[in-house]
Amino acid sequence: MTHPLPFGHVTLAGAGPGAVGHLTLAVARALEGADIVLHDKLVSAEVLALAGPQATLVETGKEGFGPSMAQSHIETLMVGFAQAGRNVLRLKSGDPGLFGRLGEELDALDAAGIAYTVLPGITAAAAAAASLNQSLTERGRNREFRLLTGHGADGFAEADWASLARPGTVAAIYMGKKAARFIQGRLMMHGGCPTTPVTLVENASRAEERRLSGTLADLPALAAQLDGPAVILWGLAPRAAETAEILEAAQ
Repeated sequence: MTHPLPFGHVTLAGAGPGAVGHLTLAVARALEGADIVLHDKLVSAEVLALAGPQATLVETGKEGFGPSMAQSHIETLMVGFAQAGRNVLRLKSGDPGLFGRLGEELDALDAAGIAYTVLPGITAAAAAAASLNQSLTERGRNREFRLLTGHGADGFAEADWASLARPGTVAAIYMGKKAARFIQGRLMMHGGCPTTPVTLVENASRAEERRLSGTLADLPALAAQLDGPAVILWGLAPRAAETAEILEAAQ
């Protein structure tokens, strides 16, 4: 008499912003041991190359405003492979708990009785700020740091624009490139100063990283120059530019 295989395990992990050096040791070990890797489109080839020889890689194809695998299908794959006794790694760019539908996937695993582990990853905002030699919080400048998305399931996302528009506010706007004109309009409508600094970082931490800096008045034009995934840092300029302004004011 044969017995069914016990359920496998699912690890939901963050691959970081792209550079393999930003991968945590725990996630690297999960890659080495996984039988199935269900990965987002933005996970870099260098990271995926760390998967063990036994691993089957399956791209789940998430892309904002573009072709995407249905979330329900991803959850079906994840549960199905685990029920077949496989060690599954659900690998997402950045951190799985930031705009990564982590809650929905955990709900699916709970409903199926599948054991899981969540491993965090470095998020794009942290990598982008580091590339600017900037701190996301700083005494005397901002006592809080905001994370928000530029679009949701129903289109461009609304936010507390009045609080975001206040002087000294620092925020990271994910998936905001195509919503740049909408974001600019909302911020200006709520009193945002057109000269507030903004920096867009494309492909943060990767060899092809690009940084475009300007002001709120420039935001749509800056966004139009970018092709890849980008995070908008509202209220931050590169440290070199900030230092130059201080020196110029002192002269």
